[in-house]
Amino acid sequence: MPQDPTPRSADVVVIGGGMIGLSVAWRAAQRGRSVCVIERGELGCGASHVAAGMLAPVTEADPGERALLALGLRSAGMWPAFAAELAEASGGLDAGLRRCGALVVARDGDEAAALERELDLRREMELEVRRLLPSAARRLEPALAPTIRLALDVPGDHVADPRASVIALAEAGLRAGVVMCTGAAVQRIEYDGARIAGVRLAGGPFVAAEQVVVAAGAWSATVAGLPEPARIPLRPVKGQILRLRDPGGPGMLERIVRFEGGYLVPRGDGRYVLGATMEERGFDTSVTAGGLYELLRDAGELVPGVHELIVEETAAGVRPATPDNAPVLGAAEDVEGLVWATGHHRNGILLAPVTAEIVAGALDGEPAPPPFAAGRFDREELHA
Repeated sequence: MPQDPTPRSADVVVIGGGMIGLSVAWRAAQRGRSVCVIERGELGCGASHVAAGMLAPVTEADPGERALLALGLRSAGMWPAFAAELAEASGGLDAGLRRCGALVVARDGDEAAALERELDLRREMELEVRRLLPSAARRLEPALAPTIRLALDVPGDHVADPRASVIALAEAGLRAGVVMCTGAAVQRIEYDGARIAGVRLAGGPFVAAEQVVVAAGAWSATVAGLPEPARIPLRPVKGQILRLRDPGGPGMLERIVRFEGGYLVPRGDGRYVLGATMEERGFDTSVTAGGLYELLRDAGELVPGVHELIVEETAAGVRPATPDNAPVLGAAEDVEGLVWATGHHRNGILLAPVTAEIVAGALDGEPAPPPFAAGRFDREELHA
């Protein structure tokens, strides 16, 4: 897609051209702002490129994270309209939304007992979930192994294809007037002691901006020039995945299948995403034999046909995680002109629509919801 030259100024500079950054840029442009996206690689080349794209607030629900659950449910409800609007705004490009539902499957007695507890918790939270005997689960998905012990049916959890979504968002952004600067590394954010002045690019120009949105995923807290009072605690969490293809075409699975330690996501065209490890390895994005072996072993015990699929790609990326697993959204504390859109951990694709809405509102002076505001962390967490 064509790229515009780097502008000398913009109302808003967005650092990061992944799913979150592009969603924010599109919404900000729709509100009449001049917007420039700065991406050091290609658009969507980071965590968005690796993500499976699950829209799974129910299966990801944790009773200790009620605010995050509410945000996830809200964003999941926004996804159908978001995808339809994106298709119209991009000239017909498909965001890859599949409303397929999910099964959570247990392979032994211990996992079945754990699923019973998860069922009770979700019923307490009034979430839609149904207990299935193995025979009922296999009627829904005949590819499941006859040895499964229990399953939960989660009809409201779906999936989007992040790679397709990024392409559509980039095109919609361009049509809305967003300037996309790829292959442009940020040298530093310029701060004059009172407010953010803009962004200086490595070996390139200075882009003056009224506001700068940091949406650089796991690298958000490492951007040079961030004022100390505005810093947030953020760490990378590594995930490895495989992309698989059925030479016989689609049909092995219709629903997402989740299990202890991973998931198998059908794309609807005979391709599947198998993931994802959770590793505290810093910014390491190497693919390891051990990580892939564990995913294939575990998935194969539940869906034996996985072992007949063709491996098309292996990949690893890093998720941006905060101490409370919730994103950081909205204006920075005590630094005018700095806005955060990061820390989404496992839910970046799910939370893209609601993040774009909240952050676009923050650019207009609206406060972020307190559970996701930047100022919620104490100084000790910043240096932990």
